[in-house]
Amino acid sequence: MKYPERINGTAELEELLSIPSAELVEMMKRLPGDIMILGIAGKMGVTMGRLALRAIREAGVPKKVIGVARFSNPKEREKLQSLGIETIACDLLDQEAVRRLPQAENVIFMAGRKFGTDGSEAQTWAMNVLAPAFVADRFRDSRIVAFSTGCVYPLVGVGSGGCTEEIVPAPVGEYSQSCLGRERIFQYHSAQNGTKVLLFRLNYSVDLRYGVLHDIARNIWENKPVDNTVGYFNVIWQGDANSAALRALELADTPAAILNVTGPETASVEKTARLLGKLMGREVAFKGIPGDRCYLNDAAKMNRLFGYPAVSLEQLIRWQADWILNGGESIGKPTHFEVNNGKF
Repeated sequence: MKYPERINGTAELEELLSIPSAELVEMMKRLPGDIMILGIAGKMGVTMGRLALRAIREAGVPKKVIGVARFSNPKEREKLQSLGIETIACDLLDQEAVRRLPQAENVIFMAGRKFGTDGSEAQTWAMNVLAPAFVADRFRDSRIVAFSTGCVYPLVGVGSGGCTEEIVPAPVGEYSQSCLGRERIFQYHSAQNGTKVLLFRLNYSVDLRYGVLHDIARNIWENKPVDNTVGYFNVIWQGDANSAALRALELADTPAAILNVTGPETASVEKTARLLGKLMGREVAFKGIPGDRCYLNDAAKMNRLFGYPAVSLEQLIRWQADWILNGGESIGKPTHFEVNNGKF
């Protein structure tokens, strides 16, 4: 599809994020069973639910989308229900509550904890390892796409081209270690029970209200220096990431499959910041000692299977500059992309 030059507010942004591709619609015709999204109230979940529902409706198939979360904010639940998504309130750390969830042939596991890990490590491990154990046991007969992160890989130099799925994990810090723990739990249940699983190693999703580009642009707009300690990064448009997650249900396998998910470009923090500054009419300052030990992923496998993302890095940068210039919404959750010591 042809995307607009600028995005006028949150309603248009969420509309664009949830337009299904022809390939996703065709997949919905093939995929048997309903889709349950665990952790739907997070940054990506609402637009994923809406994307799935629109694809189902365009496919003309009788399939439900069920969203599960604690729903500490009732407005999130009301919004999902108004879209036609069924909702269930559930704390995934409550094993009995998880056992009461209805069966679903297709499960997207998006729940997890990152921010505030430093100082609350036990809570992070519980959410990132214990909750997956309860879910993997309950949905042993389902296809499961389990969200993970490129942070399970070692930090690499920009000249490496990024980590492929064959690189052995070497997580730095307790957040990244707990994410590898989550993967190991799903791998264990896949091996023990024959559960079809795909580990979805994502970094980093952006949707203008949050993400690496938002963090850089916001600092520039507020005349704050941009941290250049981690000099390079990968990003992918949230709409492309959500579409990949849904399409990955067909790739779930036993033993568990692995898929890196990100954009094809390796972006320079300095070059990106200078372009954002130029587009916003702001001077750019930097802090930190520039380095090239970064979380970089090679998503060649994803591109081979699904094609290149629909939205390029250049388009994302232009959208992001315009979004900040015009007072676009921010959800106030920094990515901490500049962290390379594992302390999130």
